[in-house]
Amino acid sequence: MKAVILAGGMGTRLAEETDLIPKPMVEIGDRPILLHIMHHYAHHGITDFVIALGYKGNVIKRYMLDYHLMNQPGIRVELGTGDAKPLDHTEILDWRVDLQETGLHTMTAGRVRRCMPLVGDETFMLTYGDGVSDVDLTALLEFHRSHGRLATLTVVRAKSLYGHMEMNGDAITSFLEKPQSLSSWINGGFMVVEPGIAEYLGHDDGISLERGPLENLASDGELMAYHHEGFWQCMDSLREKRLLEDLWREGDPPWRSWG
Repeated sequence: MKAVILAGGMGTRLAEETDLIPKPMVEIGDRPILLHIMHHYAHHGITDFVIALGYKGNVIKRYMLDYHLMNQPGIRVELGTGDAKPLDHTEILDWRVDLQETGLHTMTAGRVRRCMPLVGDETFMLTYGDGVSDVDLTALLEFHRSHGRLATLTVVRAKSLYGHMEMNGDAITSFLEKPQSLSSWINGGFMVVEPGIAEYLGHDDGISLERGPLENLASDGELMAYHHEGFWQCMDSLREKRLLEDLWREGDPPWRSWG
């Protein structure tokens, strides 16, 4: 099974980090957030990836091309030819990564459409390149296969940036610091999709996956929700990047499923 990761957006709300690199390459701890996401898939046995490139896609290409050598404890370089090889042939990751250019200004539906030839006629995973979670991908896949619809979307609780207060007149009777909403569910990515979704993607590169295809799938009864109550966090702002970095530095980040 393949996992398609949407990694082509410009990340304008994280401009402090994305002037030179695409948002999926922003590092949390010792690696890009894209690699955190891929490690989580690999932990659940999914090691065949399609990365939808756009903004500064060459940065991701170069990282993947150099990954094996750059993560070896030692390498030998023949300066006359430029050939390089590991000194001890240490195996790093047994993954396959297809890197697909999908256009600088293409929206998410178009990016998925342009990756479909690499997916083929099989069920595939789909997510965004800027969010981490401890969602059980094995259970997610089992749920998807149990209902027979075209797509399953992981939904997570919306989190408030502000304190929540309940009042009786001018008296505050209850205060919760940045509570997790008790009722609002939002799109958390980590989808499972059937190839039949291609009929919903259209041909307009200006349509987002969320605005068109997912709305139409829902109205046709072809979209199901997998409720995830555990950890989930996107990285849309510098504040959220720092939150993830703090969790990583504490030594046991809640999304780290791998060794």
